[in-house]
Amino acid sequence: MQPSVKRRLLRLLRFYGLLLLAGGLYALVCTTFGFWIPCPFRALTGYLCPGCGVSHLCLSLLRLDFRGAWAANPAICVLLPFGAVLAVRLSVRYVKAGTLRATRAESACLYAACAALVVFGIVRNL
Repeated sequence: MQPSVKRRLLRLLRFYGLLLLAGGLYALVCTTFGFWIPCPFRALTGYLCPGCGVSHLCLSLLRLDFRGAWAANPAICVLLPFGAVLAVRLSVRYVKAGTLRATRAESACLYAACAALVVFGIVRNL
């Protein structure tokens, strides 16, 4: 393995490890103390944003409660597998080539996902 590839792999593993640690700590705080990060959009407008319910969704997935996860935020449930595939593709590309640039197809999928979230955010408040 080339030194630059190894360095990028270690950097990526460190990033995902820190992300996992932060998520685990947040889940621990939520379940232990009942403290949740409030949604600023909901606090300002009273409406649910497209991301409202993500904390409950993640905690439900940790308990393998798929019904609870779906109830918390169905749009994110649908988009999670696509996001995971995209994260894996970008991670592999970063380790191999050193770039995080998405392909046209990946960018189109990201724009479509963002559009779907905006539509979901509007529809869930009607």
